[in-house]
Amino acid sequence: MTRLPDPSVRPGGLVDQFGRVARDLRVSVTDRCNLRCTYCMPAEGLPWMPRAEMLSDEELLRVIGIFVRDGVTQVRLTGGEPLLRRSLVELVAGIAALEPRPKIAMTTNGVGLERVAFGLKEAGLDRVNVSLDTIDSETFTQLTRRDRLADVEAGLKAAADAGLTPVKVNAVAMRGINDQSVADVLAWCLERGYELRFIEQMPLDAQHAWDRTQMISADEIRERLSERWELTPLPAADRGSAPAERFLVDGGPETVGIIASVSSPFCAACDRTRLTADGQVRNCLFSTTETDLRGPLREGATDDELLGLVRGEMWRKRRGHGIGDPDFVQPDRPMSAIGG
Repeated sequence: MTRLPDPSVRPGGLVDQFGRVARDLRVSVTDRCNLRCTYCMPAEGLPWMPRAEMLSDEELLRVIGIFVRDGVTQVRLTGGEPLLRRSLVELVAGIAALEPRPKIAMTTNGVGLERVAFGLKEAGLDRVNVSLDTIDSETFTQLTRRDRLADVEAGLKAAADAGLTPVKVNAVAMRGINDQSVADVLAWCLERGYELRFIEQMPLDAQHAWDRTQMISADEIRERLSERWELTPLPAADRGSAPAERFLVDGGPETVGIIASVSSPFCAACDRTRLTADGQVRNCLFSTTETDLRGPLREGATDDELLGLVRGEMWRKRRGHGIGDPDFVQPDRPMSAIGG
């Protein structure tokens, strides 16, 4: 990637100095979660944001609207666990009413999805990703510290029945925990018509205990899946800015994706930006700085002034996330506070 000229002569839109343009906005609607996944947070949980510090629905819709008018075409709702925001259905309806209307997706752990899947679809949600690392109930309970696998399964089925398709499943393979059963997870998803994406474990845990030497790499995942199926890579040109390398399973049409966030990062094609529940703009998942919108918003800033802050944050986006660099520093915020 080459640097663009000084910001004063850059084109409009959420562009950075390397020419990447943000079109995918990840919005964390809460930092709270009803699971306690071992690779994300301690058993006792984390200190949650006071509600007064979180953006209201009205504030969220105003800020999301600014992003959409400046070129964002997809909004993904995340958490924590987004289903814990009581006004989620109303928030989705508000986003769907924006002009131009963005595509609306959601990443969830699936607990509680069964009761609201149809309501979310009617409000305007287009599709859903459900995080599910194992289909073994005992391993699920050990990983999440909650016995809720049946609820996740019911949520996935409800999402498919409601038309939130394609229903995607996100799985993280962890050495000595679930790495030997990745093929079983794929078989389970193929049988039910879900699209599986394996994701390399990233350094975003609250405990800062991530160890790259223990990470299951994309190559390892592919090798283990290839013991049972023939995987045929889809053309790289079809990938675009999508993070997953996709493979036809036994000739297709079913596919499986592998996201090599650490071993083969896709930073050069990244089109994402993030808004936290407390109104901070982050130009990268691994950014160690962020720009506050909540303060100016509540002090009466205009849309143009807020847009200027957003564009400034995007312009400062680094070439890559830097995992593996000698000077890499893990973000202070854990994943539950940043959003997936």
